[in-house]
Amino acid sequence: MPSGVARHLSSCSGLFVRLKPDGSSGLSTALRRSVRCSRTESKAPVIEARLQHFKGGAADMAKLRELEQKVELLGIDCEDPSRPGFYSNLFCPKCQGGQKVERSLSFHIVRSGEFAMWRCFRTECGWAGQAFADSNKSYDGDYVIMKVSSAVQMTEESLRLEPLSDKIIGYFAERKISEETLQRNGVKQLSGKQSAISFPYKRKGQLVGCKYRTVDKKFWQEKGTEKTLYGLDDISEADEIVIVEGEIDKLSLEEAGFINCASVPSGAPGKVSKKGLPSPDKDTAYQYLWNCKDYLDKASRIILATDSDAPGQALAEELAKRLGKQRCWKVNWPKKDDLSSFNDANEVLKHLGPSALRKAIEHAESMSPQSSEPSNIM
Repeated sequence: MPSGVARHLSSCSGLFVRLKPDGSSGLSTALRRSVRCSRTESKAPVIEARLQHFKGGAADMAKLRELEQKVELLGIDCEDPSRPGFYSNLFCPKCQGGQKVERSLSFHIVRSGEFAMWRCFRTECGWAGQAFADSNKSYDGDYVIMKVSSAVQMTEESLRLEPLSDKIIGYFAERKISEETLQRNGVKQLSGKQSAISFPYKRKGQLVGCKYRTVDKKFWQEKGTEKTLYGLDDISEADEIVIVEGEIDKLSLEEAGFINCASVPSGAPGKVSKKGLPSPDKDTAYQYLWNCKDYLDKASRIILATDSDAPGQALAEELAKRLGKQRCWKVNWPKKDDLSSFNDANEVLKHLGPSALRKAIEHAESMSPQSSEPSNIM
């Protein structure tokens, strides 16, 4: 460790640096993730400090811990003790404190423990947001739903995206997806990870999020990604649209001549829910539909080309319930053999070609309900 850095760190009370297994400090990681330095840190033990500043029982402490876990999912490293009612200066997970490795993130949990708020005061960053302890407000399965904003527009540069390598272009070529289609849809790869494909999510041309996948089908989303459909701008003025279950299926439909196509951003449910439809503000699993309502309302015909497996069919039903079955058609994928069918649009494109895929879409069957069934809520 450079002597100048060592002198700076030694001046911080309560400092500890997690060493690597080889005994080295790992300067960047230590500075940005593992350093604990606070000139206002209480000398009381962690538990005593929590109890002193948070007058609540076990349930309240559990709620506080749940809140901490949620912000940790966003990369905010809550230092012990998290003291409701006090402000802490932490490392910002977005800008990492810049070149000076500053503690630029002002983090605050309100005294009641109901929610946390934060803001990065570096002018180049400005990341800010809120998280709520109430599970109904801020958590949905694999995704954290928070009020998160940024003073800086998300860009390909800030996400460290770069052009596709020959390896990834070859991966798509094996699936009959052309380089032209990849370029039109802005498909890139994550810098430094040659197998991490990036699918940019845009609204009116502006980048609002990014989803990543590896060639061995591991998926994750950029923190702060807006819940919306992939390919939203391609359906902005369409009277007839196609909705598929994955980004690669959306690209496959384009190879068959259907640009008016969008994909859901997340996986299918295990089965169709037997419960009534929740109100839009509580319909968190399908929030992407409500966030795209202005686009979807323009369509008089919506073709649901989800996967042929049970979850895919359940997804088609759930989508149709919200979009209105009277304007929905469902695709039945061609038979693979006597016992099974092809699973999705890309399988059909890969094995049967664009003409067969186009035919499957054109022969979708109406899902229009009987008059006794309830109408859509959109």
